[in-house]
Amino acid sequence: MYRPSGVPSASRSVNPSIVCFVVIAVVAILAVTTGLLVYFLAFGQKDYFYSSSLEILNVQYTDELSSPITQKYRLLSEKIESAITKTFEESNLRSQFIRAHVVGLRQSGSNVIGDTVMKFKFARNSNEPSVKRKIQSVLQQMPNNPGNLTMNAIDLKQITHKDTEDILTKECGVRPDLISLSAERIIGGTKAKEGDWPWQVSLQWDNLHHCGGVFISKEWILTAAHCFKSRSDTLQWTVTFGISTIFPKEKRRIRTILIHNNYNPETHENDIALLQLDREVTFTRNIRTVCLPDASQNILPGSPAYVTGWGSQRYSGSQVPDLQQARVKIISNNVCNKPSSYNGAILPGMLCAGLSQGGVDACQGDSGGPLVQEDARQLWFLVGIVSWGYQCALPDKPGVYTLVTAYREWIHEQAGI
Repeated sequence: MYRPSGVPSASRSVNPSIVCFVVIAVVAILAVTTGLLVYFLAFGQKDYFYSSSLEILNVQYTDELSSPITQKYRLLSEKIESAITKTFEESNLRSQFIRAHVVGLRQSGSNVIGDTVMKFKFARNSNEPSVKRKIQSVLQQMPNNPGNLTMNAIDLKQITHKDTEDILTKECGVRPDLISLSAERIIGGTKAKEGDWPWQVSLQWDNLHHCGGVFISKEWILTAAHCFKSRSDTLQWTVTFGISTIFPKEKRRIRTILIHNNYNPETHENDIALLQLDREVTFTRNIRTVCLPDASQNILPGSPAYVTGWGSQRYSGSQVPDLQQARVKIISNNVCNKPSSYNGAILPGMLCAGLSQGGVDACQGDSGGPLVQEDARQLWFLVGIVSWGYQCALPDKPGVYTLVTAYREWIHEQAGI
């Protein structure tokens, strides 16, 4: 067939050197992939979770140890966790041990049993009975020196990650880092991620965000009384869960609104209210309660706290659809009552938090939301409810919160919590 000059033939021979290169490259890639897979399966690490019951032989059980919010419960749990951590860090499993957390204290005769969950990292191909024996051996070496806890490990059982998550989800004040028993803490930025503040709720009037609220039990929300100043019809209110006010994870109606009998809108005194939901909420990784503080819990000036909400990011600005977070510091009432600040308007049932130079604060739309602090065990406690303030984020004009410790008896009387 005639071919015009300059037009190449459709048939070409393939350069043997190119074929050889391609074959070698494919074989090399397969070899590397197979090698990595074999290494990962043989030597890669995976998480191992265990539950253990430890009998505390030199601590007598009292009713104070039945509630996780009491100072005695928190101190004993912290001691148990510290003793476990110290024991493993001084053992041949120091590199495998990640963390221990007490999930309950119960009575055993006159003694105390601490139920704990622990996380380890071992090689993926580890023999599980052998791993358990190693952990059991270390637990039997728990410190028994004078002045320390005398403990006896009476049970050790391997559990799944899902089991651990189910156990920790039932605890108040738990964030994702604790659910995974991570050694790292999740804090930073201004926009919250799903599950970061699982007790934050949006109170919506006619399906529009109006105030924040705090999830404190399966059927109770704590918030500010002033949110209901002219909106008392329960049928118009909806409570939504999740970080988005537009695409919530869960919704509930309100059965009852309980406003403090002595709420004074002029002075903002007793700015607190309880909402009873129409039905209980099931706890999940992203929906959980915050811990309520003991009435005697000390809140130190200068200590960090976090406020969250969907309020405006500047005075008279628009509200936002995604949950925001801000780090502030506790300010003493004496400082907050100075003439340059609120000049005596801060009453004993109130708490100030912000920065002296301004710039970080709650704002309009954040009312009723939580001010929380983290304890030494990485559990979060509610210390304040967003109440009032002069504009937003001005120097010497911090946010003013309802002091939750001052209303523990009222909360218990109304909701039994």
